[in-house]
Amino acid sequence: MSKRPVAIVTDSTANIPAELIERHQIHVIPQILNWSGESYRDGVDITPAEFYERLATAPETPSTSQPSVGEFVDFFGEVAESAEAIVAILVSDALSGTIGSARNAMEMLEGTPIHIVDSRTVSMGLGLIVLAAAEAAAGGASAEAIAALARDLVPGVHVVFVVDTLEFLHRGGRIGGAQRLVGTVLAMKPVLQIEAGKVEPLKSVRTKTKALAFALDHIREQMAGRSNVHVAVLHANAEASAREVLSELERNLSPVATHLSLVSPVIGTHAGPGTIGIACYAGG
Repeated sequence: MSKRPVAIVTDSTANIPAELIERHQIHVIPQILNWSGESYRDGVDITPAEFYERLATAPETPSTSQPSVGEFVDFFGEVAESAEAIVAILVSDALSGTIGSARNAMEMLEGTPIHIVDSRTVSMGLGLIVLAAAEAAAGGASAEAIAALARDLVPGVHVVFVVDTLEFLHRGGRIGGAQRLVGTVLAMKPVLQIEAGKVEPLKSVRTKTKALAFALDHIREQMAGRSNVHVAVLHANAEASAREVLSELERNLSPVATHLSLVSPVIGTHAGPGTIGIACYAGG
């Protein structure tokens, strides 16, 4: 059996819908959810639906961890059985130790070239880059060209999101510059962004409706006058609101591609239920 020239790899924080993972033959290594003394592979041992149902009544908040070096060694080895080269596009190194594990594993492996790309983002911000890489791979691009394409896309990917509370980001230590909002008026709804790979505050307003309106305006400004816009709306168990946001973006931006994504248990652990986000880039 002949090998594919290039396999595209990511981790489960990309939140790429399952049908797209299958269609583009993307390999996904799961992050780890630790809960009440048990460990679950993100999206494998626990689904988003199961996670959000349990989170609603759980007395204990879960924690998360990245795949170990050994898990990456096994994962890369399995992928290499069907590919001549690997391009791994992973969650921001500023948010997770995932890239560190992947790089250590790469140094332990010989034979198959592995290119590791720091997406400097998360969720469907990462997912959009991975999908662009997968399309390039399907078009016959080399591993070096795909890795370069992914790195070129990184600065142009915008991710903004609205959370119901900063509590979950604060508990998980992923709060970045938004730390200064902790302890502000509880009724305020923060609009956050991923900037330089970290969670940073964009604005804080009094209602979620106004927060979502601000997020939409921000994205419209970022994409104004741009062509070939790619958009994803992500949500943590808030599908109805997410669909409204996506419809608004479709009317305003005329994107060439749109996606609706339910965030995984690991992302949901940090963002909290009710979170709605937008990821986009132009060009490509």
